[in-house]
Amino acid sequence: MSKIATTHSISVVIPIFNGRASIAQVVNNLEPLTHESTTANGVSFCVSEIVLVFDCGTDGSEVILKELEENHLFVRVVWLMRNFGQHAATIAGMASTTSDWIVTLDEDCQQNPADIPRMLDTAMMSGSQIVYAKPTNRPPHGLVRNACSKVVKGPISRLLTNGEVQNFNSFRLILGEVGRTLAAYVGHGVYLDVALQWIAQKATTCDVVLMSEARKNSGYTRRTLLSHFWRLVLSSGTRLLRLASLVGVISFLGGLILAIGVILGKVFLDYPVTGWASVFVALLLFSGLTLLFLGVIAEYVGLLVRTTIGKPLYVIGSDPHHSALGRHKQL
Repeated sequence: MSKIATTHSISVVIPIFNGRASIAQVVNNLEPLTHESTTANGVSFCVSEIVLVFDCGTDGSEVILKELEENHLFVRVVWLMRNFGQHAATIAGMASTTSDWIVTLDEDCQQNPADIPRMLDTAMMSGSQIVYAKPTNRPPHGLVRNACSKVVKGPISRLLTNGEVQNFNSFRLILGEVGRTLAAYVGHGVYLDVALQWIAQKATTCDVVLMSEARKNSGYTRRTLLSHFWRLVLSSGTRLLRLASLVGVISFLGGLILAIGVILGKVFLDYPVTGWASVFVALLLFSGLTLLFLGVIAEYVGLLVRTTIGKPLYVIGSDPHHSALGRHKQL
Protein backbone atom coordinates (compact mmCIF):
# COMPACT_ATOMS: atom_id res chain seq x y z
CA MET A 1 0.00 0.00 0.00
CA SER A 2 1.36 3.41 -0.97
CA LYS A 3 2.10 5.88 1.81
CA ILE A 4 -0.47 8.67 2.18
CA ALA A 5 1.00 12.17 2.18
CA THR A 6 0.31 13.88 5.50
CA THR A 7 1.08 17.47 4.54
CA HIS A 8 -1.59 19.44 2.73
CA SER A 9 -0.11 21.44 -0.14
CA ILE A 10 -1.72 24.80 -0.94
CA SER A 11 -1.53 26.94 -4.07
CA VAL A 12 -2.32 30.63 -3.57
CA VAL A 13 -3.78 32.31 -6.67
CA ILE A 14 -3.72 36.11 -6.87
CA PRO A 15 -5.11 37.96 -9.92
CA ILE A 16 -3.06 41.12 -10.54
CA PHE A 17 -4.42 44.16 -12.35
CA ASN A 18 -2.97 47.33 -10.80
CA GLY A 19 -1.16 45.86 -7.83
CA ARG A 20 2.28 47.46 -8.12
CA ALA A 21 2.02 49.15 -4.71
CA SER A 22 0.80 46.14 -2.76
CA ILE A 23 1.64 42.79 -4.34
CA ALA A 24 5.17 42.56 -2.88
CA GLN A 25 3.72 42.99 0.60
CA VAL A 26 1.13 40.26 -0.07
CA VAL A 27 3.91 37.85 -1.09
CA ASN A 28 5.96 38.80 1.99
CA ASN A 29 2.92 38.09 4.19
CA LEU A 30 2.56 34.68 2.55
CA GLU A 31 6.23 33.70 2.76
CA PRO A 32 6.10 32.30 6.35
CA LEU A 33 3.44 29.84 5.19
CA THR A 34 5.73 28.42 2.50
CA HIS A 35 7.50 26.44 5.24
CA GLU A 36 5.77 23.35 6.58
CA SER A 37 3.55 24.30 9.52
CA THR A 38 0.61 22.96 11.48
CA THR A 39 -2.79 24.50 12.14
CA ALA A 40 -4.31 24.94 15.59
CA ASN A 41 -5.95 21.52 15.13
CA GLY A 42 -2.69 19.84 14.17
CA VAL A 43 -3.20 19.68 10.39
CA SER A 44 0.14 19.83 8.58
CA PHE A 45 0.22 22.20 5.60
CA CYS A 46 2.54 24.17 3.36
CA VAL A 47 2.00 26.86 0.70
CA SER A 48 3.83 25.16 -2.15
CA GLU A 49 3.36 27.91 -4.73
CA ILE A 50 2.07 31.44 -5.18
CA VAL A 51 0.53 31.90 -8.64
CA LEU A 52 0.39 35.56 -9.71
CA VAL A 53 -1.87 36.09 -12.71
CA PHE A 54 -1.02 39.25 -14.64
CA ASP A 55 -4.26 40.66 -16.05
CA CYS A 56 -2.61 43.39 -18.13
CA GLY A 57 -2.85 46.32 -15.73
CA THR A 58 -1.60 49.79 -16.53
CA ASP A 59 0.56 50.65 -13.51
CA GLY A 60 3.69 48.67 -14.40
CA SER A 61 2.87 45.70 -12.16
CA GLU A 62 4.66 43.37 -14.56
CA VAL A 63 8.04 44.74 -13.44
CA ILE A 64 7.33 43.81 -9.81
CA LEU A 65 6.00 40.40 -10.84
CA LYS A 66 9.20 39.59 -12.75
CA GLU A 67 11.30 40.55 -9.72
CA LEU A 68 9.19 38.44 -7.37
CA GLU A 69 9.44 35.41 -9.68
CA GLU A 70 13.23 35.82 -9.93
CA ASN A 71 13.73 36.25 -6.18
CA HIS A 72 11.37 33.55 -4.87
CA LEU A 73 11.31 29.93 -6.00
CA PHE A 74 7.70 29.54 -4.81
CA VAL A 75 6.41 32.40 -6.99
CA ARG A 76 5.14 31.68 -10.50
CA VAL A 77 3.63 34.24 -12.88
CA VAL A 78 0.88 33.47 -15.39
CA TRP A 79 0.80 36.07 -18.17
CA LEU A 80 -2.57 36.75 -19.80
CA MET A 81 -2.60 38.15 -23.34
CA ARG A 82 -5.02 40.99 -22.44
CA ASN A 83 -7.26 42.14 -19.63
CA PHE A 84 -9.95 39.50 -19.06
CA GLY A 85 -11.23 40.56 -15.61
CA GLN A 86 -10.77 39.28 -12.08
CA HIS A 87 -12.88 36.13 -12.32
CA ALA A 88 -11.31 34.98 -15.59
CA ALA A 89 -7.81 35.68 -14.23
CA THR A 90 -8.60 33.74 -11.06
CA ILE A 91 -9.85 30.76 -13.08
CA ALA A 92 -6.70 30.89 -15.25
CA GLY A 93 -4.60 30.74 -12.09
CA MET A 94 -6.63 27.85 -10.68
CA ALA A 95 -6.10 25.90 -13.90
CA SER A 96 -2.33 26.32 -13.45
CA THR A 97 -2.17 24.83 -9.94
CA THR A 98 -1.22 21.32 -8.83
CA SER A 99 -1.77 21.40 -5.05
CA ASP A 100 -4.31 19.72 -2.75
CA TRP A 101 -5.95 23.05 -2.01
CA ILE A 102 -6.31 26.40 -3.76
CA VAL A 103 -6.56 29.72 -1.94
CA THR A 104 -7.65 32.83 -3.85
CA LEU A 105 -6.56 36.23 -2.58
CA ASP A 106 -6.90 39.84 -3.71
CA GLU A 107 -3.85 41.94 -4.47
CA ASP A 108 -4.61 44.79 -2.03
CA CYS A 109 -3.43 43.34 1.34
CA GLN A 110 -6.97 43.59 2.72
CA GLN A 111 -7.13 39.84 3.33
CA ASN A 112 -4.81 38.31 5.90
CA PRO A 113 -2.91 35.16 4.81
CA ALA A 114 -2.60 34.24 8.50
CA ASP A 115 -6.27 33.19 8.32
CA ILE A 116 -5.48 30.37 5.87
CA PRO A 117 -4.67 27.76 8.58
CA ARG A 118 -8.00 28.44 10.32
CA MET A 119 -9.82 28.11 7.00
CA LEU A 120 -8.11 24.75 6.45
CA ASP A 121 -9.17 23.62 9.92
CA THR A 122 -12.73 24.69 9.11
CA ALA A 123 -12.68 22.66 5.89
CA MET A 124 -11.38 19.55 7.64
CA MET A 125 -13.80 19.76 10.58
CA SER A 126 -16.89 20.41 8.44
CA GLY A 127 -15.93 18.29 5.44
CA SER A 128 -16.44 21.29 3.14
CA GLN A 129 -14.87 21.55 -0.29
CA ILE A 130 -15.07 25.36 -0.19
CA VAL A 131 -14.51 27.72 2.73
CA TYR A 132 -15.31 31.40 2.27
CA ALA A 133 -13.79 34.06 4.50
CA LYS A 134 -16.56 35.86 6.40
CA PRO A 135 -15.44 39.33 7.52
CA THR A 136 -16.51 40.27 11.05
CA ASN A 137 -15.61 43.94 10.60
CA ARG A 138 -16.76 46.48 8.05
CA PRO A 139 -14.85 46.38 4.74
CA PRO A 140 -12.53 49.39 4.31
CA HIS A 141 -14.56 50.85 1.44
CA GLY A 142 -16.81 53.84 1.05
CA LEU A 143 -20.22 54.08 2.70
CA VAL A 144 -22.10 53.85 -0.61
CA ARG A 145 -20.21 50.74 -1.80
CA ASN A 146 -20.68 48.97 1.55
CA ALA A 147 -24.41 49.79 1.53
CA CYS A 148 -24.86 48.55 -2.04
CA SER A 149 -22.94 45.35 -1.24
CA LYS A 150 -25.17 44.74 1.77
CA VAL A 151 -28.33 45.18 -0.34
CA VAL A 152 -27.02 42.90 -3.12
CA LYS A 153 -25.95 40.18 -0.68
CA GLY A 154 -29.18 40.50 1.30
CA PRO A 155 -32.66 40.84 -0.23
CA ILE A 156 -31.51 40.77 -3.86
CA SER A 157 -29.52 37.57 -3.37
CA ARG A 158 -32.52 35.86 -1.77
CA LEU A 159 -34.74 37.04 -4.60
CA LEU A 160 -32.49 35.99 -7.48
CA THR A 161 -30.72 32.99 -5.97
CA ASN A 162 -31.02 30.58 -3.05
CA GLY A 163 -29.30 33.07 -0.75
CA GLU A 164 -25.80 31.62 -1.05
CA VAL A 165 -24.58 34.94 -2.50
CA GLN A 166 -24.28 36.42 0.98
CA ASN A 167 -21.32 34.08 1.65
CA PHE A 168 -19.45 34.82 -1.58
CA ASN A 169 -16.01 36.32 -1.05
CA SER A 170 -12.84 36.58 -3.13
CA PHE A 171 -10.89 35.08 -0.18
CA ARG A 172 -11.64 31.35 -0.59
CA LEU A 173 -10.15 27.98 0.21
CA ILE A 174 -11.09 25.47 -2.51
CA LEU A 175 -10.36 21.77 -2.81
CA GLY A 176 -7.82 21.52 -5.61
CA GLU A 177 -9.71 19.08 -7.82
CA VAL A 178 -12.85 21.20 -7.54
CA GLY A 179 -11.01 24.34 -8.69
CA ARG A 180 -9.23 22.64 -11.56
CA THR A 181 -12.36 20.81 -12.73
CA LEU A 182 -14.22 24.12 -12.73
CA ALA A 183 -11.47 25.72 -14.80
CA ALA A 184 -11.81 22.93 -17.37
CA TYR A 185 -15.60 23.31 -17.78
CA VAL A 186 -16.52 26.93 -17.17
CA GLY A 187 -17.34 29.24 -20.08
CA HIS A 188 -17.24 32.94 -20.87
CA GLY A 189 -19.04 35.44 -18.66
CA VAL A 190 -19.78 33.12 -15.73
CA TYR A 191 -19.69 34.32 -12.12
CA LEU A 192 -16.97 32.26 -10.46
CA ASP A 193 -18.72 31.55 -7.16
CA VAL A 194 -21.96 30.51 -8.86
CA ALA A 195 -19.96 28.06 -10.97
CA LEU A 196 -18.29 26.67 -7.84
CA GLN A 197 -21.72 25.79 -6.47
CA TRP A 198 -22.29 23.58 -9.52
CA ILE A 199 -19.43 21.29 -8.52
CA ALA A 200 -18.87 21.57 -4.77
CA GLN A 201 -21.03 19.39 -2.55
CA LYS A 202 -20.61 21.55 0.54
CA ALA A 203 -19.42 25.08 1.29
CA THR A 204 -19.06 26.92 4.58
CA THR A 205 -17.56 30.10 6.05
CA CYS A 206 -14.78 31.06 8.44
CA ASP A 207 -14.76 34.31 10.43
CA VAL A 208 -11.89 36.67 9.56
CA VAL A 209 -10.91 40.27 10.25
CA LEU A 210 -10.13 42.44 7.22
CA MET A 211 -7.01 44.61 7.21
CA SER A 212 -6.58 48.09 5.76
CA GLU A 213 -5.79 48.20 2.05
CA ALA A 214 -2.20 48.93 1.08
CA ARG A 215 -3.33 51.19 -1.76
CA LYS A 216 -5.48 54.30 -1.65
CA ASN A 217 -7.91 53.52 -4.43
CA SER A 218 -9.71 50.25 -5.10
CA GLY A 219 -9.23 48.71 -8.52
CA TYR A 220 -13.01 48.52 -8.93
CA THR A 221 -14.95 51.25 -10.67
CA ARG A 222 -18.73 51.62 -10.53
CA ARG A 223 -18.88 50.15 -14.02
CA THR A 224 -16.82 47.12 -12.93
CA LEU A 225 -18.99 46.52 -9.87
CA LEU A 226 -22.18 46.77 -11.95
CA SER A 227 -20.65 44.33 -14.44
CA HIS A 228 -19.96 41.86 -11.60
CA PHE A 229 -23.53 42.20 -10.38
CA TRP A 230 -25.01 41.66 -13.83
CA ARG A 231 -22.80 38.59 -14.38
CA LEU A 232 -24.06 37.26 -11.06
CA VAL A 233 -27.68 37.74 -12.18
CA LEU A 234 -27.13 36.02 -15.53
CA SER A 235 -25.12 33.14 -14.06
CA SER A 236 -27.68 32.46 -11.34
CA GLY A 237 -30.21 31.13 -13.84
CA THR A 238 -33.76 32.10 -14.74
CA ARG A 239 -35.18 32.71 -11.28
CA LEU A 240 -36.10 36.32 -12.05
CA LEU A 241 -37.92 35.28 -15.20
CA ARG A 242 -39.65 32.50 -13.29
CA LEU A 243 -40.97 35.16 -10.94
CA ALA A 244 -42.33 36.98 -14.00
CA SER A 245 -43.98 33.71 -15.09
CA LEU A 246 -45.56 33.34 -11.64
CA VAL A 247 -46.91 36.87 -11.83
CA GLY A 248 -48.28 36.00 -15.26
CA VAL A 249 -50.06 32.88 -13.95
CA ILE A 250 -51.57 34.85 -11.06
CA SER A 251 -52.64 37.64 -13.42
CA PHE A 252 -54.21 35.18 -15.87
CA LEU A 253 -56.07 33.29 -13.14
CA GLY A 254 -57.25 36.57 -11.63
CA GLY A 255 -58.55 37.71 -14.98
CA LEU A 256 -60.24 34.36 -15.58
CA ILE A 257 -61.98 34.41 -12.19
CA LEU A 258 -63.04 38.01 -12.70
CA ALA A 259 -64.40 37.21 -16.19
CA ILE A 260 -66.44 34.30 -14.81
CA GLY A 261 -67.74 36.54 -12.05
CA VAL A 262 -68.78 39.23 -14.51
CA ILE A 263 -70.55 36.73 -16.77
CA LEU A 264 -72.40 35.05 -13.88
CA GLY A 265 -73.36 38.44 -12.47
CA LYS A 266 -74.78 39.52 -15.82
CA VAL A 267 -76.71 36.27 -16.46
CA PHE A 268 -78.08 35.52 -12.99
CA LEU A 269 -78.05 38.81 -11.14
CA ASP A 270 -78.67 41.19 -13.99
CA TYR A 271 -75.51 43.00 -12.96
CA PRO A 272 -74.76 45.96 -15.27
CA VAL A 273 -71.41 45.34 -17.02
CA THR A 274 -69.71 48.64 -17.76
CA GLY A 275 -66.87 49.16 -20.21
CA TRP A 276 -64.09 49.27 -17.66
CA ALA A 277 -64.86 45.74 -16.44
CA SER A 278 -64.37 44.14 -19.84
CA VAL A 279 -61.20 46.15 -20.47
CA PHE A 280 -59.83 45.19 -17.04
CA VAL A 281 -60.59 41.49 -17.64
CA ALA A 282 -58.98 41.55 -21.08
CA LEU A 283 -55.92 43.31 -19.69
CA LEU A 284 -55.45 40.72 -16.95
CA LEU A 285 -55.96 37.79 -19.30
CA PHE A 286 -53.68 38.89 -22.11
CA SER A 287 -50.93 40.38 -19.95
CA GLY A 288 -50.96 37.19 -17.89
CA LEU A 289 -50.66 35.04 -20.99
CA THR A 290 -47.86 37.25 -22.29
CA LEU A 291 -45.83 36.90 -19.10
CA LEU A 292 -46.55 33.17 -18.98
CA PHE A 293 -45.26 32.61 -22.52
CA LEU A 294 -42.24 34.79 -21.78
CA GLY A 295 -41.52 32.51 -18.83
CA VAL A 296 -41.69 29.43 -21.06
CA ILE A 297 -39.33 31.07 -23.54
CA ALA A 298 -37.04 32.01 -20.64
CA GLU A 299 -36.72 28.36 -19.63
CA TYR A 300 -35.45 27.48 -23.10
CA VAL A 301 -33.10 30.47 -23.04
CA GLY A 302 -31.91 29.42 -19.58
CA LEU A 303 -31.11 25.94 -20.89
CA LEU A 304 -29.03 27.47 -23.67
CA VAL A 305 -27.29 29.82 -21.23
CA ARG A 306 -26.37 26.98 -18.86
CA THR A 307 -24.91 25.07 -21.79
CA THR A 308 -23.07 28.09 -23.15
CA ILE A 309 -21.43 29.12 -19.87
CA GLY A 310 -20.23 25.56 -19.32
CA LYS A 311 -22.42 24.13 -16.57
CA PRO A 312 -21.47 20.42 -16.60
CA LEU A 313 -24.01 17.62 -16.72
CA TYR A 314 -21.86 15.65 -14.27
CA VAL A 315 -18.38 15.78 -12.75
CA ILE A 316 -16.21 12.77 -11.94
CA GLY A 317 -14.00 13.18 -8.88
CA SER A 318 -11.63 11.05 -6.87
CA ASP A 319 -12.45 8.67 -4.02
CA PRO A 320 -13.43 11.03 -1.15
CA HIS A 321 -11.59 8.82 1.34
CA HIS A 322 -8.34 9.41 -0.55
CA SER A 323 -8.82 13.13 -1.20
CA ALA A 324 -7.33 15.90 0.93
CA LEU A 325 -10.57 16.05 2.94
CA GLY A 326 -10.38 12.35 3.74
CA ARG A 327 -6.84 12.29 5.08
CA HIS A 328 -7.64 13.18 8.68
CA LYS A 329 -9.91 10.12 8.88
CA GLN A 330 -7.07 7.80 7.91
CA LEU A 331 -4.32 9.20 10.10
